[in-house]
Amino acid sequence: MPMKYIPIRISRALARAFQNLPRRHQVLLSSVCALTLLVTLLPSEPASASQNAQKPKLDAQELILGQRYQLPLNISQTEDISEQAPLDDIRWSGYEVKSGDSLALIFDRMGLTPQQLYQVTRDKQGDQLLRKIHPGDTLRFARNSEGDLLQLAYSLNATDTLIISKTATGYVSEIEQKAVETRESFAHAEITSSFWNAAISAGLAENQIMSIADMFGWDIDFALDIREGDEFSVLFEKNYVDGEFIGYGRILAAEFINRGNAYQAILHDNGEYYTAEGRAMRKSFLRSPVNFTYISSNFNPRRLHPVTGRVRPHNGIDYVASVGTPVMSSGDGKVIASAYNNLNGHYVFIQHGERYVTKYLHLSKRHVRTGDRVKQGQTIGRVGATGRVTGAHLHYEFLVDGVHRNPRTVELPQAESLAQSELPRFTRLAEQRLAILNDNRRILIALR
Repeated sequence: MPMKYIPIRISRALARAFQNLPRRHQVLLSSVCALTLLVTLLPSEPASASQNAQKPKLDAQELILGQRYQLPLNISQTEDISEQAPLDDIRWSGYEVKSGDSLALIFDRMGLTPQQLYQVTRDKQGDQLLRKIHPGDTLRFARNSEGDLLQLAYSLNATDTLIISKTATGYVSEIEQKAVETRESFAHAEITSSFWNAAISAGLAENQIMSIADMFGWDIDFALDIREGDEFSVLFEKNYVDGEFIGYGRILAAEFINRGNAYQAILHDNGEYYTAEGRAMRKSFLRSPVNFTYISSNFNPRRLHPVTGRVRPHNGIDYVASVGTPVMSSGDGKVIASAYNNLNGHYVFIQHGERYVTKYLHLSKRHVRTGDRVKQGQTIGRVGATGRVTGAHLHYEFLVDGVHRNPRTVELPQAESLAQSELPRFTRLAEQRLAILNDNRRILIALR
């Protein structure tokens, strides 16, 4: 049977069935059909040309990739939204913390009650962080027309903000974090007067300058070895939030050319710096255990005594510094002597493994005792003028297998280097970063 006749026969059958119904049923059925048609034709809401223009027809065949479309969102009638204040009913106000302010005083000045403060600080995280407010910090309060505190915002730093919000069960805190964009930057300078001045002129921050000095301080004495014509290049991170600079990140790689010798340092994932070959920049010993002003007497095994004229070895280096300047342990080890005598004054001797001993003489104070374990960089005493001396200084000695060696030139043992399994990946990273350093250095020199 041809398909085009099926609708006609169905219509005729329905008509005959309708005619066979009782008169009362015919009237009722006709009324239902009329109402159904009327509801179908009526619009659900007043329509306008502007609305139709703003809501494009969503035909699956006409969807454009990447185009945004407006879709109606059906909200369940059972969803409780009565607690949410209308956006136009929320008023924000800010308060800058002043010296002597407390949370209670701030809430009072903002027209908030002690009960509201109590409710807010019942949240443990919020209470702990709000106790750390400092002068200059800003607190922002959101309230409705009835004075209810809906939200409190406290900027912890450039990226993190403490948000304390009112809920049906009380106030709840969370940390809102902004995305940080990290960009790589480069600096290069040639030293004409001092490393510090050159680094400042290159645009480096003070903490970056100190990091570079620490990084290369195992190989370069920044107080004595720096010469005019030395140069350095640095690849580092700069952090941005919402396009605004918020601070410096890590130093990724650096090169320092001192007296014609090139020293390179590349940051590993473990936070330590290594040479391009994977050797640790950090040595087992500090080159200088004190921040000194100058050296009054160098290591000299054949020095003539200034009074007797006889050969009397000077087995260490005398670092001149102010009384009270911290003296650090050159390396990890064990204190084998911490005492006083008329010649050395207050002194400390430290054993480092089986081969090495360091000695620190003429201290004003000692902060360690015999038998103590110490770490590299730990303060063990203070510069003084005790014992047979003419002025305040630290006399420092370095012994290898019981033999005195020049602390400034002795070859220091390396700290642990990278494992062989890590070298291939690190070597590729080092090559990439050093290539960036060299390319940028050539560009800057060409632009001079």
